[in-house]
Amino acid sequence: MTTAVPLIYSFPEFSGVAEAVADLVITAQNKALTKDDDASLRKQLKESSKRFKISISGGSLINVLVEGLLNRDDIQWNKWDIYFSDERLVPFDSPESNYGQAKRKLFDKLKTKPNIYHIDESLLHDPQECADKYEKTLIKGFASKDSVKLPMFDLILLGCAPDGHVASLFPNHESLRENYAWCVPVTEAPVPPRERISLSIPVICHSHLVAFVVEGSTKAPVLRTIMERPDKGLPASILMEKAAGKVAWFVDDDAIKDVVGITKKRYKFTALNK
Repeated sequence: MTTAVPLIYSFPEFSGVAEAVADLVITAQNKALTKDDDASLRKQLKESSKRFKISISGGSLINVLVEGLLNRDDIQWNKWDIYFSDERLVPFDSPESNYGQAKRKLFDKLKTKPNIYHIDESLLHDPQECADKYEKTLIKGFASKDSVKLPMFDLILLGCAPDGHVASLFPNHESLRENYAWCVPVTEAPVPPRERISLSIPVICHSHLVAFVVEGSTKAPVLRTIMERPDKGLPASILMEKAAGKVAWFVDDDAIKDVVGITKKRYKFTALNK
């Protein structure tokens, strides 16, 4: 495997990561809401119909979004469609629920509500049916009027666990080989909760931009493997290969401290100038 060199933006502290990710998100929002459409369709498309379509994961990423987004006044929440890159099949009131965590920490604090698309809580007992139902949700959101091979998100935000899993795509798991489904069931995951669903690799790679957000020294060993040993075939390495040119990393110095031979960039996104 030969992996394209990703953009890596490194910050001394968590707050720097959160601020930069917030600016990245708002830059993507502004681009999505102001982009030009095909000339034949432009007259038919009203400004009010444009939407910013973003997919997020859970875990520490939610804390980054809370830190970076809650106090911003340049977010058009009413024009957001928020999906989840993966979900653990647990009740929404569980601390392990990605949607539940995002709802309590972020969505419930918003005065203006975005459209939020989560799994069907009544299907927690059946990963395949839950994945199929969420895929139908994606189809409705991205292909209700036209036939499309894959959904195209404006931005997908992902974390990376110490064991190397991304979304709920685990190293050496059969879900990594899925080439057609938009959403895949994950059973017998190496870490609990054992049953999950996840966006597939083709869907993630089809996004306009994929951004990994990783912080903390516990992530340093896996980041070194991802960056220096793409031949190991960790999910992030596969994504970087298949989405070459569309992947960026936002990390703190602790997470990237062990990696050699890369160019780390320090900067703050300027959403208004992008």
